[in-house]
Amino acid sequence: MRPETEQDYVEFVTHHANSLCRTAYLLCGDWRRAEDATQEALIRLYRVWGRIQRKGAVGAYARKVVVSTTLDALRRKSSQEVVGGDEYFANEAEADVLGVLENRMVITKALAELPPRQRACVVLRYFDELSVDETAIALDCRPGTVKSQTLRALEKLRTHPSLAELSDLVGIK
Repeated sequence: MRPETEQDYVEFVTHHANSLCRTAYLLCGDWRRAEDATQEALIRLYRVWGRIQRKGAVGAYARKVVVSTTLDALRRKSSQEVVGGDEYFANEAEADVLGVLENRMVITKALAELPPRQRACVVLRYFDELSVDETAIALDCRPGTVKSQTLRALEKLRTHPSLAELSDLVGIK
């Protein structure tokens, strides 16, 4: 890779790695898995950087790879593995005066109960603020699939008992 092209890659990673990791976390509910998925996605992105950059689809490609990497890891997850992401929040919990951390954890747990495809639709549409078409590209499906999966997910979230208090916060009515 040429030095100027590599510098473009470094700038992209610097500006987008945190949001890609957040997307992965919302999909899998575990920061370590999210970081692994993001790292894997960034490695894949690096391998095709020149081609993707020429097409001008770097952000969409990176998001698509993060989503597919995260969902693939969830499918491969061993039944003996125990997901443990809560200790990441140990220090934050002490300073969480307004209950923001608790709300985040409630939302994350509710999302984790959705099937992977529905969870991906909700995360991409409402947390990453992608359009239906952009979400369809990221998930490699049709816009109609995004709409139906999102509708089913929102129906499940509306009836989720722990989200009753937070319905205004997450925009579910």
